[in-house]
Amino acid sequence: MSTSKYAVVDLETTGHSPSKGDRIIQIAIVFIENNQIIDTYMRYVHPQRTIPPFIHQLTSIGDEDVAEAPPFEEIAEEVADMLAGCVFVAHNTDFDVSFLQKELVRCGVSKWQGKKIDTVELAKILYPTLPGYRLQDIAEALNIPLHQAHRADDDAKATAEFFLKALAKIHDLPKETLGRLHERSFAMKSDLSTLFYEGLRSVQSKETAKEYSLFRGIPYRKEQEMAPCPTELPTFPSSDETKEQFLQKINAKYHVRRGQAELMDLTWQAFVEKKQVAVEIPTGVGKTMGYLIPSIIQASATKKPIVISTYTNHLVDMLAEEVQNLGKALQMNIPTTVVKGMANYISFGKFEELLRFNDEVYDDSITIMQVLVWLTETTTGDLDEVNVSGGGQLFIDRIRKRSMKLKRDERVVDFYSRTLERCRNSMLLLTNHAMLMNDKERHTPLFQSVGGLVIDEAHQLYQAAIRTQEQVFSFTNWKYVMSQLNSFSNGQLLFDIQEILTRFHFNHRHSTEKLQSSYDAFMLAFDESMLILANTKMEQENRRTTRSVKPLKKRLLQHESFRVVLRKLNEFLHAAENYTRPVQQHANELTLDEQAALNEWLYWLDEMKIKAGDWVELFLEDTESHMTIWMERDSRSLPGSLQIKKSPIHAASVVRSFIDQFEGQAGIVWTSGTLTAGQDERFVLDQMGVPETVPIYVFDAPSDFYAGANTFIVEDMPDIQQVSDDEYIAAVADALIQTAVAIDGRVFALFLSHDMLKKTYEEIVDSESLQDEYTLIAQGVSSGSRHKLLKTFKQSEKAILFGTTSFWEGVDVPSDELSAVVVVRLPFTSPEEPLFKARSAALQAEQKNAFTHLGLPEAILRFRQGFGRLIRSSDEQGFFIILDRRIDTKSYGKSFLNALPQSHVKKVSLESLVNEIENCYTDL
Repeated sequence: MSTSKYAVVDLETTGHSPSKGDRIIQIAIVFIENNQIIDTYMRYVHPQRTIPPFIHQLTSIGDEDVAEAPPFEEIAEEVADMLAGCVFVAHNTDFDVSFLQKELVRCGVSKWQGKKIDTVELAKILYPTLPGYRLQDIAEALNIPLHQAHRADDDAKATAEFFLKALAKIHDLPKETLGRLHERSFAMKSDLSTLFYEGLRSVQSKETAKEYSLFRGIPYRKEQEMAPCPTELPTFPSSDETKEQFLQKINAKYHVRRGQAELMDLTWQAFVEKKQVAVEIPTGVGKTMGYLIPSIIQASATKKPIVISTYTNHLVDMLAEEVQNLGKALQMNIPTTVVKGMANYISFGKFEELLRFNDEVYDDSITIMQVLVWLTETTTGDLDEVNVSGGGQLFIDRIRKRSMKLKRDERVVDFYSRTLERCRNSMLLLTNHAMLMNDKERHTPLFQSVGGLVIDEAHQLYQAAIRTQEQVFSFTNWKYVMSQLNSFSNGQLLFDIQEILTRFHFNHRHSTEKLQSSYDAFMLAFDESMLILANTKMEQENRRTTRSVKPLKKRLLQHESFRVVLRKLNEFLHAAENYTRPVQQHANELTLDEQAALNEWLYWLDEMKIKAGDWVELFLEDTESHMTIWMERDSRSLPGSLQIKKSPIHAASVVRSFIDQFEGQAGIVWTSGTLTAGQDERFVLDQMGVPETVPIYVFDAPSDFYAGANTFIVEDMPDIQQVSDDEYIAAVADALIQTAVAIDGRVFALFLSHDMLKKTYEEIVDSESLQDEYTLIAQGVSSGSRHKLLKTFKQSEKAILFGTTSFWEGVDVPSDELSAVVVVRLPFTSPEEPLFKARSAALQAEQKNAFTHLGLPEAILRFRQGFGRLIRSSDEQGFFIILDRRIDTKSYGKSFLNALPQSHVKKVSLESLVNEIENCYTDL
């Protein structure tokens, strides 16, 4: 039990800067002692200035609330007295402590002195799998009441409740984990060491709980036995009546829908007859349940697993949740294994070795603490579960599993091996497209002896297949790997190796000089080759943007400098191997710390050998006719932004070589909400080389599903091909501002170009038209991953999300009241995009029109996906707004509109659009 007294503080203020006149408008303090809340304090504070509209909206605290309140000068001494002797706790102490200290000094009161606890830092360590660490995110995930965020009283109470949960969790952790957390807690920004010390002291005499095992002194959760497959399952519900009965076992509100029933029948038929079938089925029809039900019945009948593949790991995890919910609803166990690539799993041995180094930066230390706690909870070892900072991701990358070579004590704790073993006893194997396409490259393929295969989001399999064959050179990645073997600083790897050589009395002066000179020669050659690439003139370079893309010609790749780099790299690798050879001869005499240092050296040496192989394939081998190679760079950061990519032009052969093995052995179901591109029904299937004999079935949404969708073409936008980018961007910004104000909610703006997105975002920010009310979230500008940006968007009452290609599909746009998807440009791929250009040239060589057979169907497919972001259920209403007038003025425009589900399409001016939205809003 903690003996300290804690003061959990939250402030609401008029802004972030007391020196510029910002003041406190509300202060709340919750006092905790003996692990319980003993008192609370809350006061409104008169800021002696008007509360800004943005703060009023954020906090719901207005001038009338503080009208009778005292200024902070009158309560400053009272607040200081209450805080005296307390540990200061806040959600982001940097803000609350700093602001309060400045206000106390301004009022002539002594600064508060003492320890502080930041609950953001604490939450990251103790709850490493939370999706976010805002107070709202934590409260939602841990079922903590938070009646109104950004009110000091509610926020302080929620923070206090979280703090009590955190204290309890600390005391439940294994003592070995607490010991390691305490060791590293001194590197934290707040005084967490006191919490871990008290926790460690309270559990010191306890035995490690039986649910944990130890690996080299590190606790981890024991493997849970997989429950057996159910012995009896219902037969396949062949009639609509039995389907209805089956669905109502899952949820009494479910009713069988035509498309869903057809998908169930087609999936079952494909499995039983071991044939292929393709099914396009729209959102809202119950696609996932449509293939899951026949899958579990088939798996039970054949005693072979069904493989279900979808596009991303995030979608795989969502699918796993659906299977879990299905099992609960049916009151049956559905043994399921999520299978991801080897590098998604932790290498326990590598993690333990890295704990022996003491040269950590803050991001490394907090990430290590997160992983230590996560290991006491995870049953999968999947590193995707851990929510780390951008800097922490570098450490995570170092502990990824890279090899199947395991030491004896690692075999028991290897999560990836566990996963492969679990596959043998599973009914369902859930994976991603990349993992599926790489299966044939494995020593022992996973997905061969199966009862069937479902490929969901099938339109994305082509891109996944391309990426499995793609090679990428990144200047920054090369520099990072190279630097690991060449730092003589105290605590760095090379310094540690020298210390070992010295301990064994090896005279390493000559070998060190040779190592350094070979490294310097390699670096000189490498940098010269990068200058050649950086100074290469880009053909048709777009001077309106700093980013450029260029196909690499054979003449450039034949430059002698690339051969010199390989020669110098091999000389360095030879010197680096020789450098540690004397140490390796005494491997049995090394301490554990020395062994860790040697293993780390050998790891990075192997990484450099892999780089050497990549260099040969990218720069020194002739590019085959079915491949294309290009360079990407940004003139603002050369050579740092340099990337070279080599990719197959087509992926059909990759897909075919995988699916051909199932011929006559298992059925395959290809399904997606967008499997056809308008009138070109077989565009996606043809790209993947799916035989013409495979039938495709297209099902429409229920007749009233899109009743709430309204499609508008804004006819007074400037012609994108007749005006400058700046003029078009200004018009787009104005349209987004007016749409957002009319909707009074959320707007999803879809761009093709990062450059246009950024400039439009900046135009709106500079206009200050929405600054007091709207959250502006821009991909590539706002910090955070795609999923984090989307979560922020969903949690904001009024927001604009600016997204590019990856946001055109796979995300749900919330529409609690009204929502809008705005298409800034028709989603044609740039003719200068290297892979598109190569594919176009291949079509032209076959006497085919590249626009008709590639450009247009690809754009229509993406357009349909954009529309699909708008309406996700039949009770939603929203606006699909098209700013690109070419949809009305070009002959191909009708192909886009005809590809959409039935919805009301109107051509309107921007002014009329605003009126239409407002009228619709009024009618609700």
